[in-house]
Amino acid sequence: MNQEIEQALLVSWQERQELAEQMLPIIGRLYRNQSIEISIYGRTLLGASAIDVIKAHRAVRLKEKQKLRLRESWPILDALSKMHLAPTHIDLGKLAYAYQYDPVFKGLAIDEYLASQLSSVLDCEDEQQSQDVVLYGFGRIGRLLARLLIERQGSHNKLRLKAIVVRGGEQGDLEKRASLLRRDSVHGPFNGSITIDEERQAIKANGSFIQIIYANNPVEVDYKQYGIDDAIVVDNTGKWRDEAGLSQHFKSKGVAKVLLTAPGKGEIKNIVYGVNDSQVDSLDKILSAASCTTNAITPVLKAMDLKYGIENGHVETVHSYTNDQNLIDNFHQGQRRGRSAPLNMVITETGAAKAVAKAYPGLAGKLTGSAIRVPTPNVSLAILNLNLNQDVTKDQVNAYLRDMALFSELQQQIDYTASTEIVSSDIVGSRTPSVVDSEATITSENRATLYIWYDNEFGYSCQVMKLIQHMAGLVAPNLPKSYPLQV
Repeated sequence: MNQEIEQALLVSWQERQELAEQMLPIIGRLYRNQSIEISIYGRTLLGASAIDVIKAHRAVRLKEKQKLRLRESWPILDALSKMHLAPTHIDLGKLAYAYQYDPVFKGLAIDEYLASQLSSVLDCEDEQQSQDVVLYGFGRIGRLLARLLIERQGSHNKLRLKAIVVRGGEQGDLEKRASLLRRDSVHGPFNGSITIDEERQAIKANGSFIQIIYANNPVEVDYKQYGIDDAIVVDNTGKWRDEAGLSQHFKSKGVAKVLLTAPGKGEIKNIVYGVNDSQVDSLDKILSAASCTTNAITPVLKAMDLKYGIENGHVETVHSYTNDQNLIDNFHQGQRRGRSAPLNMVITETGAAKAVAKAYPGLAGKLTGSAIRVPTPNVSLAILNLNLNQDVTKDQVNAYLRDMALFSELQQQIDYTASTEIVSSDIVGSRTPSVVDSEATITSENRATLYIWYDNEFGYSCQVMKLIQHMAGLVAPNLPKSYPLQV
């Protein structure tokens, strides 16, 4: 009997593995040739392995009443590969699940079903123009943005990473920059090939030719001499955060727009993608992507306020240490930050609670905030202590946030886990800026305490990428467009 069970398990596994392996080249071709990005319930399959595809299918059973088998999604993907579609984000999991289990579609042929669900992009020409991108600064966020831009390399890719601007230029600098892109202690090795061109001072990665430009300030750079024009410059240095400072980039020839990867000061719009990106105007020259913490908490706070109403609250962030802190005790301008980051928990301030109001004005004056830096290199935790306008239960709040993560316009900003074993390292590489830890939710009458995990490096970088695409006019629809929950 055991032998029969073992054989059945082996056959089942082999079937799934073979189907996953057949899916991979189709997923790759759809992206390279048509800019179609495939996901399973929000989990992108771009650059995935066969095991990643299997895991993504298994995860569906945690979100739906029935599991989704690869043999159920394979015919859908195969049919998609034969269709002419405009650039789109397609959730293969939701398409396949609805086709298999929703009685509304019972009896429809796959081609008819897909035509009805994808009608807005079916047989449409791709009229989007390519956009040059320059990374000004190449630290933690700069290198992750480079990875995200390079992973989308293909003949139909419209966002082109053309240059990286850094200080230095000493002997061996180029190789060191390439090495930092190639290997990362937190996020692992680069998925692809990286070589350097010493003669042209460039990095070549997965078919991308990336010019390395050495300069101490923006005025020294002429991008046009490198064939770069109307570029979006992403300033990762944090050196300038107001309009006067960031406007220096426009003194460089070839710059059209500037995006700051830190909270902007003054009248600069702070954009949390998914929350207030509707404020982005094509005439905006300078924008801010706000902070990693603001991107993590604002989508959840907005969702909670719209459903239950937030009277007031306190945000406590348990944040991984950053490069701003000292490795060992030494002088630092900031209070307490001079103490060794890998050895201490450090109480400090955060402007994220006040910054929420810039993206979502409905919470202006209602939130306080503080932070504790802790000895971990990445992934942080926001604890939202909220007083609501109505009594709630844990099950009500969790069910609502789960549905927001799966079926709302915030599905790319809010993720959800029901695991009782999840810890911070499990969140490394999360592409959403916030992950609701439902098992940690606490409620009492009108009070709710929510625990929100976030990869303060990679999750934030994915938010920045969405804003870059928006600034470039390269926003692709998410299909199927079935949002029972509006925000």
